[in-house]
Amino acid sequence: MDRLAGQNTASSGHGRLFAPIEPFDRRRMDRGDGHVLYVEQCGNPEGRPVIVLHGGPGGGCSPVMRRFFDPGHWRIVLFDQRGCGLSTPQASVVANSTPHLLSDIDAIGDALGLGPAVLFGGSWGATLALAYAQARPEAVSALVLRGVFLGRQAELDWFYGGGAGRFWPELWARFIAPIPPEEHGDLIAAYHRRLFSGDPATETRHAIEWMAWENALAGMDCPTPANPPPDYARAFSRLENHYFANGCFLDEGQLLRDRPRIEHLPAIIVQGRYDMVCPPLSAWELARGWDKAELRMVPASGHALTEPRIAAELVRVMQIMAGVD
Repeated sequence: MDRLAGQNTASSGHGRLFAPIEPFDRRRMDRGDGHVLYVEQCGNPEGRPVIVLHGGPGGGCSPVMRRFFDPGHWRIVLFDQRGCGLSTPQASVVANSTPHLLSDIDAIGDALGLGPAVLFGGSWGATLALAYAQARPEAVSALVLRGVFLGRQAELDWFYGGGAGRFWPELWARFIAPIPPEEHGDLIAAYHRRLFSGDPATETRHAIEWMAWENALAGMDCPTPANPPPDYARAFSRLENHYFANGCFLDEGQLLRDRPRIEHLPAIIVQGRYDMVCPPLSAWELARGWDKAELRMVPASGHALTEPRIAAELVRVMQIMAGVD
């Protein structure tokens, strides 16, 4: 879960985003089954490695994501997960599951010779960071998580079962409008049938509505959402729905169950107090009893990476990890 990152950088002082930078390395990695990943590196080639895990599933990376890190300290690795962004084939769900993504992170780390890396992920990126760290704790040095999503049915029910809709009834009405009333009991399944109908016009039309619902609730201010580009909407919505229809390819409660595997790792969790997409309960449950985890609840903030207070707090966290107070 995560909206397309915008280009707003409205934060000031210690939390201001760093200046735009360009990668010193761009490459494409053939991962088999037709999938080719786009991978880039920015910052200091000899710096401490940080792997950025974008949201969605299906969101892809954005140049703004490079700007949360001091380029003199960090070796910043970004990649577009299978089927999205500059990775190909776009919107493909073939051989596209959480275990596949975990194997991709492994392959990227090996190909770049990273060694233990900080994982920086928000929303679905936080889900993926936790899953990877629990599978390969020796490959991780720390976690920075934002807008925690644990991939549980209760979290999906909140967002796609009417919980969030009680706060935004007019937007919820728009989201459910394309679906006949008899299918409202399982909107993920109902949208799945249309997003994978085989008819491009039907898929795109429903993809735009699927994505508009999430984007509208991502920030504290919710103006009437503009329609995203059709190709992006289709890729994002098909991939996200595919993962959610399959329980994120995780056991129910897995990420809390397996937390003992990573409790030796330091973690900082940045959570918007008024996050409507991924409510604070999941972040609180994850941090509770984890001695090396610090939960930073950000006031007057929602879900989006580029909300001013969220962005500022993430920059501060990464500066602290870089040894800059």
